[in-house]
Amino acid sequence: MRIGLITGEYPPDQGGVGDFTRELGRALAALGHDIHVITTQAPVSNSQSPEMQVHRVVGDWGWRCWRDIIHLDDELGFDVLNIQYQAAAYQMHPAINLFPWRSRRRGKPPVVVTFHDLQVPYLFPKAGPLRQWVVYTLARQADGVIVTNREDEVRISNLKSQLSNLARIPIGSNIAPQLPPGYDRDAWRSWWGIAPDDLLLGYFGFLNESKGGEELVQTLALLVERGMPAHLLMIGGRVGSSDPTNLAYAERVDRLVVEQGLAERVHRTGFVPSEEVSGSLAAVDVCVLPYRGGVAFWRGSLHACMAHGRAIVTTRPAMPLPEVQNGGNMLLAQPRDPDGLAEAVARLATDPPLRMHLEAGAAALAAEFTWEQIARRTAAFFEEIARVA
Repeated sequence: MRIGLITGEYPPDQGGVGDFTRELGRALAALGHDIHVITTQAPVSNSQSPEMQVHRVVGDWGWRCWRDIIHLDDELGFDVLNIQYQAAAYQMHPAINLFPWRSRRRGKPPVVVTFHDLQVPYLFPKAGPLRQWVVYTLARQADGVIVTNREDEVRISNLKSQLSNLARIPIGSNIAPQLPPGYDRDAWRSWWGIAPDDLLLGYFGFLNESKGGEELVQTLALLVERGMPAHLLMIGGRVGSSDPTNLAYAERVDRLVVEQGLAERVHRTGFVPSEEVSGSLAAVDVCVLPYRGGVAFWRGSLHACMAHGRAIVTTRPAMPLPEVQNGGNMLLAQPRDPDGLAEAVARLATDPPLRMHLEAGAAALAAEFTWEQIARRTAAFFEEIARVA
C-alpha cells in the first residue's frame, strides 16, 4: 500500500507524536509498504529517512493545509491517509479536524485518524462544547478511527454507532534499548555526581501538568527528609516543540526545586540522542512517573521505561488495566500522592529482590508492545478500510 502519514510534528521537532510517526513508518516500511510522511517545513533539516519519504510541504496547519495535502495526493495517489492526531501538534487549529470531510468530497483517498489523545483544539474564546464537537466530527467523518488505549476507547464509545470503523492499536516505545559504545553504568552515574550506593530516580519525558512534575519533586524531598541519598535525573527535552503550556508548568517545577533546596540533587540531560536517553535510563534505579490521570498505555514515557526493564513507580490507572500488576511489573500509588510515591520508592530501595522482580516484569510487559506487532495490526486495518472505501 502507498500510505501517507500526516503529522503536525516530526523530528527534528521534539514530541511524542513525531517520534511515534517515525517508528510506525519504519515498521510499516519493513513490511513492504510505501510510506510517505506529510508534515510541516523543517526549521533545521529535512530529517529524511532511508525507509520512507518525508514531504515537508505543509506551510502551516490553518485552512491552507488542505491544499498542500491534496496537491501531494494528486501527485502520488495514496491508498490511504492517516492523520496522527493531537490538537497541540496542529497549532490547536481545527482545519485538520475537517480534512476527512474535504477528502470525502473529492472521492479519495480514505482517511484514517489515529487519536493520540482526545484533547480539544482552542478555536476561539468561550467556544465551549463546540471544541468537543470539532474532535468528534473528525472521528465521525474519518473512514476509520484508531485509538491507542482503553480509556480513549471508552470515551469515544458513545459515538461507536456513528463511526465507520474503530480499532484499538497501542503505541510502543520511541526509544529502543541501545546503549552507547563502551557503556559503563557506574561511570555514567559518576558523571552526574551519583555514587554507586546513591538512589537515583529517573523521569523521562517533557514536563507537563498531567505528568505530575510537582509530585515528582515533592517525592524526592520526602526521601531526602528520610535521610536517603536520593537524586533525580530528568531525561530528555524539557518542554517539547508543540504544547506552549509546557513552558509555564516547567517553570513552576523549577521554582519548586529551588524552594525545596534540591537544586544540587536534580540533574537534567536536556534533549539528547536516543542512545544517550537509553544510557540514562539504564543508569537509574527507579523510574518515577506520577501521572495525575493515572498510568495509561498511551504514555510513550511509560513504554520507554518498560522497554529498558526499569523498576517503575507510577499512579493507579483511572480504569482497570489487566496488564498492570501492582507488585508484578510496577508499584502503584494514588495520583497526587507524594507520600505514597515516596513510600513505594523507599520500599524498592530497601528490597533489591523486589526491584529485580519489577524490572523483569516491566521488560516482559514491553514485549507485548513491539513495533512489528503494531505495524501489522495497523496495516491490516488500513487494508480493510481501503477495500470498502
